[in-house]
Amino acid sequence: MEYIKNYTDGKFISPISGKYIENINPAIGEIYSYIPDADEQDVALAVAAAKAAFPAWAATSAQVRSAFLLKIASLIDTYSEKLALAESIDNGKPLELAKTMDIGRAAANFHFYGTAILHESSESHFTSPTAINYTLRKPIGVVGCISPWNLPLYLFTWKIAPALAAGNCVVAKPSEITPMTAYLLSEICIEAGLPKGVLNLVHGYGHKVGQAIAENPEIPAISFTGGTATGKKIALAGAPLFKKLSLELGGKNPNIIFSDCNFENAVATSVRSSFTNQGQICLCGSRIFIQKPIYEKFKNEFVRRVKLLKVGDPLQADSDLGATVSKQHKDKVLSYIELAKQEGGTVLTGGKDVKLQGRCENGYFIEPTVIEGLSPYCRTNQEEIFGSVVTLTPFESEEEVIRYANSTPYGLSATIWTENLNTAHHVAHALESGIVWINCWLLRDLRTPFGGVKNSGLGREGGFEALKFFTEEKNICIKL
Repeated sequence: MEYIKNYTDGKFISPISGKYIENINPAIGEIYSYIPDADEQDVALAVAAAKAAFPAWAATSAQVRSAFLLKIASLIDTYSEKLALAESIDNGKPLELAKTMDIGRAAANFHFYGTAILHESSESHFTSPTAINYTLRKPIGVVGCISPWNLPLYLFTWKIAPALAAGNCVVAKPSEITPMTAYLLSEICIEAGLPKGVLNLVHGYGHKVGQAIAENPEIPAISFTGGTATGKKIALAGAPLFKKLSLELGGKNPNIIFSDCNFENAVATSVRSSFTNQGQICLCGSRIFIQKPIYEKFKNEFVRRVKLLKVGDPLQADSDLGATVSKQHKDKVLSYIELAKQEGGTVLTGGKDVKLQGRCENGYFIEPTVIEGLSPYCRTNQEEIFGSVVTLTPFESEEEVIRYANSTPYGLSATIWTENLNTAHHVAHALESGIVWINCWLLRDLRTPFGGVKNSGLGREGGFEALKFFTEEKNICIKL
């Protein structure tokens, strides 16, 4: 049984408390490793290592930092099979999905920011005829990066890479539910020769490690992705210390199907946007609004295709859906299905847990579930479920569906399906959402800003927005 260790000051160390947490494979429901039950003492060690490393790392040229990041990207590619298998076992997601989505994107994150810092530019303003102002961007120092369990290495690297590229040192906490690929990343950093203390990984519970990072006065900036409730706690801890915060939080995303859509593309992509990664992606379209002229046609075809999805062993290539990440989360998702029934919803397909045979007989599997007949304003349609559950709701006009779409406290992403350019622009502009996809879903360009509005977050990640977040601006004015 493997015991993962923290990665601090360039080496692996055991938690100071000597305590460990069970790490469970959700596909089989059994313990397969142990991770440190770290606390504020371990965070303090990591912060001290990062502080000691910061002056030299910040003084390192962009070209040298770039070389380190590109080396890490190359090693992620080299070990992609090992990383994908670890991600599938740790998270429960299909192995093929881990290969095609998670690990490739992790390498791309390091590659993107490793090259982006070579193309940074600063602003200058000539105040005729008396002065010139120019702007410098300096690394902040020691920054905290806290990532979630749904896309473990994908989102972990999306924070770490720009922080390191900008010249900061990092104290990072992966999810205690899915720690394995973060641990393997620390092995990669050692192989890449990353200077000690530049990146430090502390494993453990959010209320211990995450809270300690949020409260530590020597960590002036935190990038967090996760649930809205946890984001509030981080904001409460960070605000009195005037920490710089980037919070990418929950979503309850609308998927809007107009009657003039490309029907085949809309149906096929909607199945994918509903149930990829067991619906455990913050960008999944969990509320599907369908214009009335095609409601029955869309519903029937959508349900038919959902019934064809195979829930199975994540390690089998033909499994469309794997295991839910944990028993606790499985129970939460099933409780919302029961709530939907109480609120008057009709389950068109799914709605139950799945009992597999053989290796995965004790795993945490749920049928992909489609529900209709609910009010747009009921709890099922207002609260984030974060699982393989979607609702279908008919609508008549643009104004009506905009009202429905904007009714939740969230505003992360939205998808619109229409062949009418005016409709696409009008609805996209009216939606309270940080990201809008038109006739596509999860088509990402790493240069673009990413983030939500309302309870879906604070600030933007991605592209040069991330590099800006991890730096402080300084304006210098010279009188001529």
